[in-house]
Amino acid sequence: MARASKFFTQEQRKEIADAVAEAESKTSAEIVPVVATDSGRYDRAEDSFGLVLGLLTLPVLWLLFEWHPDSQAQWGPQNPLNSILRLMLGVFGGYLVGAFAASRIGPLRRLFTTRREMYEEVESRAQETFFDQRIHHTKGGTGLLIYVSLYEHIAVVFADEAVNAKLGQTVLDELCKTLTDNMHSGNPTLAFVATIRAAGEKLSKVMPRESDDRNELPDALVILD
Repeated sequence: MARASKFFTQEQRKEIADAVAEAESKTSAEIVPVVATDSGRYDRAEDSFGLVLGLLTLPVLWLLFEWHPDSQAQWGPQNPLNSILRLMLGVFGGYLVGAFAASRIGPLRRLFTTRREMYEEVESRAQETFFDQRIHHTKGGTGLLIYVSLYEHIAVVFADEAVNAKLGQTVLDELCKTLTDNMHSGNPTLAFVATIRAAGEKLSKVMPRESDDRNELPDALVILD
């Protein structure tokens, strides 16, 4: 799984930061680009894979230790509790191995995670980031978050009240489409730069930079590992 801290080189981060500075030179809005490794823990997916692997160990253990085609030729005490205990421990061990593997291997979690759940987690994390990065603390409610979550392959463009009122949800959706289309093309740096520039152009028409405007938030790509 790609980590946000390793996803962009220093030169690429600077290119994105320069795009923010250029866009904000035309508008009073504060644009904050964010890239996150992932946006959710997806514990249920880990448990589901663990359960599946645990159940798959049951017939394997039975064939290896319990099933004997020549059992009629055997004698001696047979304790069924030993067999039951062995199978239970095997299933539990399979569950633990599966859950641990899914926690470390992203594609395994994705098999048991719905797209809807991913969207919900990304939107929730984007909103948390909006507050954690103090984007909502701008003087005139002029914050704009451009958020990309690498594991889910989902992006969100989230705006504060003033920006949302001026641009409208349709424009925000267009910016998000610009972002996702360019991410899909395989150039994440261009995706951020193109979206930031497009946002700057649109914001410059409805929220032009004022003479006394000051930069309230850093012009930099925020990394969330």
